[in-house]
Amino acid sequence: MKIFLKIIGTLVLLILVLVIFVQLSWKKTHDAPYPDIVAITDSSVIELGRYLVYSPSHCASCHIPKARRMEVEMGAELPLAGGWELHIPPGIMRAANITMDIETGIGRYTDAEIARVLRYSVGPGGQIVMPFMTYQDMSDEDLTAVVSFLRAQEPVYSPVEKTELSFMGRALMAFGAVKPVFPGYPLQESVPRVNTATYGKYVSDVLANCLGCHTERDGSGGFGGPLYAGRMLFEADDYSNGYAFVSPNITPDPQTGVMASWPEQQFLARFRVGRLPGNSPLHYSPMPWGAYSRMTELDLTALYKYLHSLEPVNNEVEETFFQVAK
Repeated sequence: MKIFLKIIGTLVLLILVLVIFVQLSWKKTHDAPYPDIVAITDSSVIELGRYLVYSPSHCASCHIPKARRMEVEMGAELPLAGGWELHIPPGIMRAANITMDIETGIGRYTDAEIARVLRYSVGPGGQIVMPFMTYQDMSDEDLTAVVSFLRAQEPVYSPVEKTELSFMGRALMAFGAVKPVFPGYPLQESVPRVNTATYGKYVSDVLANCLGCHTERDGSGGFGGPLYAGRMLFEADDYSNGYAFVSPNITPDPQTGVMASWPEQQFLARFRVGRLPGNSPLHYSPMPWGAYSRMTELDLTALYKYLHSLEPVNNEVEETFFQVAK
């Protein structure tokens, strides 16, 4: 009994030490370079930023109240006033107001501070911004366009509660599991917009994040399966009408990949349709079809070429959606 009590006492002490350590050290600050990005007022640059924000990079899919997601999907360019929430084990993640409002938005931040958040997931005070944005490899030209468009927005007063981390989320911070995200490739001043698989890779991996959703994840949120081979699970929520979704394999594998039997014109036509109307399960798909329907033909054809250049992966995804019992 004495040995048992000692073991229990030791475990309690270790847990107490762990809790104290996490609570005292999770608010880490981090350093990352400030990109040499300055917003400009050239209308063509601002228009490129608008295109990136509302189309391939689908910023408006998150920086709005989630209840208004379908309005964006149907073509509305709502102010990026924040409000979207994601409830996951590390906490309640909330997308910020990124209009130029000084009090509740990002109007008080410099261009370089805004660019640092996008490229490194480090906020103005050195705090980590949960790395849901995957724009680390965005070219300086495109990053300048995005910052220029954000700077040109009208300010919208819209207080948004901060992200609330659970103990798990704070522990991830304390032990350094969440840290700045650095570019995976040498940074480029600009990326030529030409109809090639090389440009298609940039559209897919950097601008539209096809890679992030069409690759299975492991328990830590990292990639846990072959790239582009599908099987990422999207849990059912209040906005999916009770359906959960599993991303399909989009490699050109002739047995299990959807791209193998998808001619280019059919691929383009499907994207042009956007979100399917009605009350079918696919109407509630987590894919931002509305944003992608506004992509240029150049971007879509380059994306098609890139997806067809991928190494085929035999990975059968038996069902891409299913209804969850309520």
